Amino acid sequence: MSARSLSFSDVKDGASHFRAQLESGEYRERGIQVCTHGLIKLAFLASKTRCKFFSLTETPEDYTIIVDEEGFKELPQSEHISVADATWLALNVVSGGGASNSQPIGVTKIAKSVIAPLADHNISVFMLSTYQTDFILVRERDLPMVMHTLSSEFTLLRVVNGETVATHDLGVTNGFVKPKLAPRPIIHPLSSPSNMFCVTSLDPDTLPSVATLLMDVMFYSGGSKEAGASSEDSSHIRFFSFSLIEGYISLVMDEQTTQRFPNNVLFTSASGELWKMVRIGGQPLGFDECGIVAQISEPLATADIPAYYISTFKFDHALVPEENIQSVIGALRTKSTAE
Repeated sequence: MSARSLSFSDVKDGASHFRAQLESGEYRERGIQVCTHGLIKLAFLASKTRCKFFSLTETPEDYTIIVDEEGFKELPQSEHISVADATWLALNVVSGGGASNSQPIGVTKIAKSVIAPLADHNISVFMLSTYQTDFILVRERDLPMVMHTLSSEFTLLRVVNGETVATHDLGVTNGFVKPKLAPRPIIHPLSSPSNMFCVTSLDPDTLPSVATLLMDVMFYSGGSKEAGASSEDSSHIRFFSFSLIEGYISLVMDEQTTQRFPNNVLFTSASGELWKMVRIGGQPLGFDECGIVAQISEPLATADIPAYYISTFKFDHALVPEENIQSVIGALRTKSTAE
């Protein structure tokens, strides 16, 4: 078995979003206007900040930001911003014992080795898949249990001031009770928007050439349907995600939005693979419930279906290959009623 390691770094004040609880367009716009300057600096002027971990995701309900402590300093205090009440750690599973030349292994590939064991130990996770890799965010207070749970399968590394160092079990070896494994039925409603999505990236050196376009997509689209969406198509949703983490850019956007970019700017696979979304949740999920990611990722792992998974402040989102969407929905809904 190839060596696998799990590295983690601090994401202080880890997840915040602009309040849009009334789903009011005016309220959304006011919130994004308050923070636009800081967000532009984090996304397009990274050299002017000390931020190493920044992600912005827009959904029909709100904007979700995941940002490290240095990045959080760039955001103003505002009544339009809600901040998760915790310090979070971003875990990253890599193969080969190092992050620099490792290949991402996908959320479904870590479903049974990472996601399920954490759920079994009642550890809540917040998931962020990117073009390059997958991040599992856990509360800092859960770190001893996380390390206890995963140390038998992984070499644990910690990123401190940019340096990766070996870490240990914090001296906590006793007092943990082996969990009773229980079925994980899917208890939240599932839906699948009609959009098809692209998961892509671009060379940071080309970012200035598309900065104006990206800013328009990120801040000025107003949540309206993109060109190409039928006016009768109520299931077509607004979803856009931009991440800049340790110098690597990741983008998730629907097919119509990608067509606005110049040729040869975005990285795409040779097959031009498109992805469909499974949206999890009818009411806001919150941060305390355990096992939601496991409920979705375990069946996909069993079926060997790759997936990207993005948690937001209110709902979760799994992206699966377009050709698999019907079988995925069928399998997940069967699981929700069979257990």
